[in-house]
Amino acid sequence: MEYNNVRFRRLGWSGVEIEYGDQTLLIDYITDTSQLSVLRSEEEVFPIASNPGRASIALLTHLHTDHADPLALAVALGDSGRVLRPMAATGSQQDLALTMHAESAFKKSNLSVEMLVEWEERIVGPFKISSAPAVDGFGDPQLSWVVECGGRRIIHAGDTLFHGFWWRIANKYGPFDAAFLPINAPIVDFPPLRPMSPIEAVMTPEQAAVAAHILGAKSVIPIHFGSMHKPPMYSETPNSIERLTNKLEDYGILNLVQQPGIWFEL
Repeated sequence: MEYNNVRFRRLGWSGVEIEYGDQTLLIDYITDTSQLSVLRSEEEVFPIASNPGRASIALLTHLHTDHADPLALAVALGDSGRVLRPMAATGSQQDLALTMHAESAFKKSNLSVEMLVEWEERIVGPFKISSAPAVDGFGDPQLSWVVECGGRRIIHAGDTLFHGFWWRIANKYGPFDAAFLPINAPIVDFPPLRPMSPIEAVMTPEQAAVAAHILGAKSVIPIHFGSMHKPPMYSETPNSIERLTNKLEDYGILNLVQQPGIWFEL
């Protein structure tokens, strides 16, 4: 079968769609933002998947409601699609506060779901998928995803903190054509997370640039920025795109800022 070039598009916040030939892969795809109403900007666009009911596979970096939407996945995947996700969080009811909404929706769905740990690999159609370490800012299980198809290799890092696994990821899977990296470095004050921490819950733009450099990424597509800034509950770092661009220039890496819904190629 002859394939077209690999195409990508952001689907709002951290969502990404990858198209190769007649198959598509989704990462952190959401459409229901009702759980985020107190945080999100109404200007943020969340495009729907391009082929509802026909997506081949969906990947979740973690189960927070700004990254996991089981009802949207059921519509996008239809009867034959699969979901790959991290293990479930454990602990007290307070510990589960940020994942319980998505976990409850998964239990009610008929989705084919597989839980993976770090360093596992799966082949789904033309997509080679690998799970890599990530560190969640609130202590919930999280994975980064490496996807290879059509001679392209990308990594999607959800909303991870900076961590010490970048070198191992680079040694095993790198270099990368592109890294989809979070950059908004919010200070968060959520009721389940008290006393609050004054330390950023996601990478800063400068940390994302360093991570991209270690990973051997040719370009960065910034994600997880610009849509949620509601102090004091959620305070994004200022000037994130400008700061990312300046730091990436130090390493000779391109900053490929993409608007949600627009297809692009690498």
